[in-house]
Amino acid sequence: MKITFEKIDDCNGKLIVNVEEADYTAKVNEELKKIGKTHNIPGFRKGHISVAQLRSRFGKQVKSDVLNHEVYEAAVKYIVDNKINILGQPIPEDVKEINLDDKDYTFVYDLGLAPDFNVELDKNVTLPYYQIEVTDKMMEEQDKSLRERFGAQVPGEEVDEKAVVKGTIMELNPDGTVKETEDAVQVINGIVAPFYFKSKDEEKKFIGKKINDKVVFNPYASCEGNAAELASMLNIDKEKAEDYKGDFEMAISEIIVVKLAEHNQEFYDNVFGRDKVHNEEEYNEALKAMIAGSFRGNTDYFFNVEARKYFLDKYGDQIKLPAEFLKRWLKMNNPEAAADTDWDKEFEQMIPQIKWQLISDRIAEQLGVKVEEEDLLARARYIAQQQFAQYGIYNMDDETLNDTAKRILSDKNYRRRIAEEVGELKLFAYVREAVNIEPKNVSMEEFVKMVNPVAE
Repeated sequence: MKITFEKIDDCNGKLIVNVEEADYTAKVNEELKKIGKTHNIPGFRKGHISVAQLRSRFGKQVKSDVLNHEVYEAAVKYIVDNKINILGQPIPEDVKEINLDDKDYTFVYDLGLAPDFNVELDKNVTLPYYQIEVTDKMMEEQDKSLRERFGAQVPGEEVDEKAVVKGTIMELNPDGTVKETEDAVQVINGIVAPFYFKSKDEEKKFIGKKINDKVVFNPYASCEGNAAELASMLNIDKEKAEDYKGDFEMAISEIIVVKLAEHNQEFYDNVFGRDKVHNEEEYNEALKAMIAGSFRGNTDYFFNVEARKYFLDKYGDQIKLPAEFLKRWLKMNNPEAAADTDWDKEFEQMIPQIKWQLISDRIAEQLGVKVEEEDLLARARYIAQQQFAQYGIYNMDDETLNDTAKRILSDKNYRRRIAEEVGELKLFAYVREAVNIEPKNVSMEEFVKMVNPVAE
C-alpha cells in the first residue's frame, strides 16, 4: 500500500492511498474464514465450507468492508507516523461506489491542516491577577459565623436572629380569638426557628420577644405554603396543609440562643485543626488567609477568562483555518442536523473555540501539561468534600473521601467532564507559573463589576 501526502496550501492537503490486490487479499481471506467458522450457512456444517465458496457468497461485501477499514486505518497511521497536524479527520475527496471487480484502487482523502504558530510563554509576558481585598468587615462577619458554628445552644431571654423558639401554638379564629372547637390545631410543644422562615415579615414578628410573650404569626406565609414544613410546624398531615392559611398565636415558653464560642485553644483547633493556631495574632492571620482562599476560585476563574482573551487577541489572527474543509467536516459529523442548517453560520460560531483549542494545545505542549490519574482523583476528592459540606460535614475521613472520589470517577461521562475541567485548571496554573503575574488588589464591588460589567 503506497501513501503520499500533497500539501496544497498552508490550510489544506491531500492524502493519496494506492492499493494493490496483494495489500488486502490475505485480510479478505482471513475475514471469510471467520464467517465460515462462526456463521450457520445453509447446506454446510459450521466450519466446513471452502474459502472459494465463501468468496462466491460473501466476497464482494467482505472485500468492500476490508478496503474501507484497512485504507482508512493506514491513512490515519500515516498521519500519526509522519506527524501531520490535522484538524478534524480525513474526509474522502469523492464518495462513490467502488467497482469491486477491480484489483487495484486509489483512494484520496482531503485533510484540513492545523496552522503552525508559536505562543510566547515566559516572564516577558505580564498578565494581571486581581485579588479581592479582605476587609475588617469580612473578618468580623467570618469570625462571628465561626463562633456561631462552634458555639453552644443555651437558654436565652430574648429572641435574636439565630434563636430557636419553643412554646404552645394555637389556631386563631378570623376575629383573632383562640379557636376552641374540636378541630382546632393546638401544638403544646411547638418549636419554630424564625431565621429559617422564607418570609422576612413573619420572622420580624419574633425578633426581640421574650419569655411569656405572645406572637401572632402566619405559619403558611412563613414557609410560603411548603406542605412538608407546615406539617412539621403544626403537627398536621401534609395533605391538609392547604387548609391552614390563617393566623396562629405562639405563647413563648423557652428561647434557645447560640452562645458564641470563646477565642481559646479548643476553638482554634476546631476551626483550623489541632495545634495550627495558638493565639489571637495567628488566628487573625489564618482567618484572613481562609477568607482570601474562599475567593481563590473566583479570582482564578476571572484570571483564566482574561488570559484566554489575551491569547486569543494576540494569536487569533495568526491562525488560518481551512474553512471549507471544516464546514464539510462539521456537516459530516452532524448527520441528524436539519436540512436547512446554515453551516456557514455554525462554523462562524465555532471559530473562537477552534482557535482556543489550537492555542491551548500549543500551550500544553510547550509547558508539558499532562492530566494524570492523581489529578483526577484529587479533583474528585474536592468534589466529594463539597458534597459533604452541603450537609454540614467538614472533616470527613480520608478513606471515605477516597472511596467517594473513586465512585465519582467510575461514571465515564462524569470522568470525562472532570478530565476536561482538570485539564483547563492545570493549563492555567502552568501559565501562571510561566509568565509574570502582576497582582492587583480590588474591592469586592470592583471585582463584581469587572466580572459582570452591568452589575450595580
